[in-house]
Amino acid sequence: MIGYAFCGSFCTHEKSLAEMKALIKNGYDILPIMSENVYNTDTYFGKAEDLIKSVESMTSKKIIHTIVEAEPLGPKNPLDALVISPCTGNTLAKIARGITDTSVTMAAKAHLRSDRPLIIALCSNDALSANLQNISILLERKSVYFVPLKQDDPNKKPHSLVSEFSLLPKTLEKALEFKQLRPLFI
Repeated sequence: MIGYAFCGSFCTHEKSLAEMKALIKNGYDILPIMSENVYNTDTYFGKAEDLIKSVESMTSKKIIHTIVEAEPLGPKNPLDALVISPCTGNTLAKIARGITDTSVTMAAKAHLRSDRPLIIALCSNDALSANLQNISILLERKSVYFVPLKQDDPNKKPHSLVSEFSLLPKTLEKALEFKQLRPLFI
C-alpha cells in the first residue's frame, strides 16, 4: 500500500490528483492522507469538501487527517512507500527538523522509522532560499527521494521550485528500488 499525502500548495492539487489517479490506474493501492489545513480549508482553487469527496471516491478509503490517525503508519501499519504531493516548504522544513505537529509530518516520521521510501513532490516559493538547507538535509537522509524539480518562473519567483508532477510515478518506481530518479533538477 502507498500512502499519498496532500499539503497546502492548493494551486497544485489538480496536478497531484491526476498523478494519484494514474498510480491507481497502474494498480497501486492508495491510502489517502491530508494535512489538517487541506482537509478543512476552502480556497479559490476549490472547496475542501469537494477535494475530500474526490480523493475518497478515487481511493475507496477514508482520508487520514489527524495526528492520532497517522501515528500507526510506522511499524504497526507499514506502508510500502509514502508520497507527499504536494509538499510545502513548511512541511519540508518540519520533516527535516523532526517536527511532528500535523497529520502529514506524523505520517512521515512514523513511516521513516521503518526505512521505507518517502517521496517528496516539493512545491515551494522559498526552495532556493530559506528551504534550500532543508532540501540538502533530506537529500542526505536515508529513504527520502524527491520528484525532480524545476523553477516555475525564474524571473518573477527566483527562489521558487516546483516538482514535475508527471515524473511522480517514475520517482516512486525508483524509490521502491531505493534509488533517486535523475536528474534531480530539470
